[in-house]
Amino acid sequence: MPLTSHLRELRIRLVRSVLAIIVGTVIAAFFYDQLFSLITAPFNSIKDEHPDATLNFGNIGDPFTFALKICAMAGIFIASPVWLYNLWGFVSPGLHKREKRYGIAFVAVSVPLFLGGAVLAYVFLPKGFDLLIGFNPQPDKVANIIGLNDYLSFVLRMFLVFGIAFVMPVFLVALNLAGIVTGRQLLKAWRPVILGAFLFAAIATPSGDPWTMSALAIPMLVLYYIAAGLSLLTDRKRRQQGIDGLDYEALDDEEASPLDTRPTSLDDDE
Repeated sequence: MPLTSHLRELRIRLVRSVLAIIVGTVIAAFFYDQLFSLITAPFNSIKDEHPDATLNFGNIGDPFTFALKICAMAGIFIASPVWLYNLWGFVSPGLHKREKRYGIAFVAVSVPLFLGGAVLAYVFLPKGFDLLIGFNPQPDKVANIIGLNDYLSFVLRMFLVFGIAFVMPVFLVALNLAGIVTGRQLLKAWRPVILGAFLFAAIATPSGDPWTMSALAIPMLVLYYIAAGLSLLTDRKRRQQGIDGLDYEALDDEEASPLDTRPTSLDDDE
């Protein structure tokens, strides 16, 4: 395909994805009350311990912008099958058969991991709110009045941090399949990995409390060692196959075949 055809296809797929997100946003608008209760539930769960803490709209237009942000966020999740399909449909024609299989597996694994990280962040949000609001030394004199837009940004940041952290091991497996890192190298780095996981959790989580930090660091380490185990299995399979185990049918017609550079004996009759 010429470049103009690729750009035309990209435009079509972007338009389809944006339309799907708009439709999802409109559908989410009918459930705005339920979404509002869902987003504010972690904060409301600590109201008994911190009666001075309240959520509020700072400006006259904040109720509308807050509703638009929540519905748009829900619309992106509702339309995720559509825009993920279009993204894959645009990329897949340029991949080999084996790469297509790997790509489908990566998407199928990454989406549940990202959503699982977001759910775990939602579960630990009350712990973070309780710790941060508890730093107020005189709640009877100074109230914690929190803007809903700031609150939503805080919640989304937690979702993204947990979600991205849960997806990182998938990229390690991809690097192993590409031959950049080996499973043995991943296992040898266990000391800096453990230290780095807890440092990342301490810096990335806005609350900084030990519960939330551990809730992010421990699953990261578990997923990391699962990725290392899969990498070891891949390396073992690659060693067993050697040069003759390559899938030549997956190579492009114009792609050079790999050469067997293994040394042979000079006394060999062949």
